[in-house]
Amino acid sequence: MRWTIKAKPTPQDIDALSDALNVNGLVAQLLLQRGIDTYEKAKKFFRPQLTDLHDPFSMKDMEVAVARIESAIASNENILVYGDYDVDGTTSVALVSSYLLKDYPNVATYIPDRYTEGYGVSYQGIDFADDNNFSLIIALDCGVKAIDKVSYAKAKKIDFIICDHHRPGAQLPDAIAVLDPKREDCTYPYDELCGCGVGFKLIQALASRKGRTIDDLIPYLDLVATAIGADIVPMTGENRVLAYFGLQVINTDPRIGFKAIINEVKKTELTITDVVFIIAPRINAAGRMEHGQHAVNLLTETDMQQARKFAHAIEKYNNDRRNLDQEITKEALVQIQDNKEEERFTSVVYKASWHKGVIGIVASRLTDTYYRPTLVFTKSGEKLAASARSVKGFDVYNALEGCADCIEQFGGHKYAAGLTLLENQYETFKAQFEKVVSQTIDPALLTPEITVDTTIEIKDINPKLMRILKQFAPFGPGNMRPIFMAEGLTDTGYAKGVGQEGAHLKFAVTQHGYGPIGGIGFNLGDKLPLVTSRKPFDAVFSLDENEWQGNISLQLKLRDLR
Repeated sequence: MRWTIKAKPTPQDIDALSDALNVNGLVAQLLLQRGIDTYEKAKKFFRPQLTDLHDPFSMKDMEVAVARIESAIASNENILVYGDYDVDGTTSVALVSSYLLKDYPNVATYIPDRYTEGYGVSYQGIDFADDNNFSLIIALDCGVKAIDKVSYAKAKKIDFIICDHHRPGAQLPDAIAVLDPKREDCTYPYDELCGCGVGFKLIQALASRKGRTIDDLIPYLDLVATAIGADIVPMTGENRVLAYFGLQVINTDPRIGFKAIINEVKKTELTITDVVFIIAPRINAAGRMEHGQHAVNLLTETDMQQARKFAHAIEKYNNDRRNLDQEITKEALVQIQDNKEEERFTSVVYKASWHKGVIGIVASRLTDTYYRPTLVFTKSGEKLAASARSVKGFDVYNALEGCADCIEQFGGHKYAAGLTLLENQYETFKAQFEKVVSQTIDPALLTPEITVDTTIEIKDINPKLMRILKQFAPFGPGNMRPIFMAEGLTDTGYAKGVGQEGAHLKFAVTQHGYGPIGGIGFNLGDKLPLVTSRKPFDAVFSLDENEWQGNISLQLKLRDLR
């Protein structure tokens, strides 16, 4: 692991913010490192307000999108709300469809089948709309590159409104409206919304035309917060406001579907981390193992008894998914070893029988193991489909652009993408991807990095600091949980390996006579000899609260030791 310590702001800036906010220098430094350098910015950071959200009509094409939907309702047209099969897509569909259905009955939902239709807008979905007399499709979390498909729909007199957040290509589809803050000609003040976030801006605009306020839309924010966490978009600006209030909804008055999931896992209060690792995988499991429509059904259900049935089925899908991804990950690791590819710049693996629904998870697991750009392929109809994952600092989307002559189609983000290609192009693509990455990646990026906010002394860790740090939440890219480094720690003599085969490290340490304070390091059991050597060592950690028999104590949540 590389330990990289963030640049420290100037003493003058730290002192100025410390005085303005009446906080200590450590807190002021953490805020400055997050771009919070004034009292007003700090107020918005610690006390987010829904009034801080931007005017939805400042998004390019919003006026025309709202007018088209209002026209459809006035003319009694059928509206199809269409979205991708992942968490962002299914929450988006649940959000927009449930909002429209409150006032208008002629609304249905459509999630493409991962296996027969693939990602995004499909010809099959458009044919469904045509066969069932839908004249308007609202596409969420997809569509910004669906040029041919939107033209196909237009020939059938079906209009499209696209709500997407992915990077557009050189040409936009010929839709009635393309709502995407990443459009070059869009001046919307915040361009890091997820697909569900763009969908929320659409219903915010629609609601304003009916005289409704942002407070009327609070019940929808549990969906938006879940999508923000699952899609790993920056936890800054508008996203942080939406996630902050969405978490409040999840923990106080969530929709019936969320209640059913939470009951299944028996968790009382959820953080954004819990949303990412508890709620999101279960929603995703529906599209991975069966069909994404099951997730939409759960998220829009209003009867608890029925929601429990949906949640129970989704729990089974999630267990099946977990077993499958473990099995396929083992096979993929063996394939890399058998091919003697451990020292390459990339991992590219393929097996025709691998389940398409879990190859993205497997790609993430391989990236964790070898820490390099990774693609996992499987057979999908007559073509091969892959999920790509990257390492911090390397844009896998750009790397795929460098291999475009081998690819049928691709899309995604800097760190995660999907693609299809012809089977006879696989070996050519694999060689070209390795070449592009080897020529463009900084070799330092192939070693995992821990970014440390600042050093800290054990004597400065106290409940007051913990109370302030908790107010930094919700955490995510752009506002990660603060990571500290402490030097010259000494074990008190009670360090031990815990868990199965001592996989985890548990200890208590002192520093310069201060302490002790406990620590837990998951999957750091192999570091036990370093701790018990009685020699001073350094640690990187976040601060955590440990609850045991009703007592709460502070502890170090270890990331690495040396």
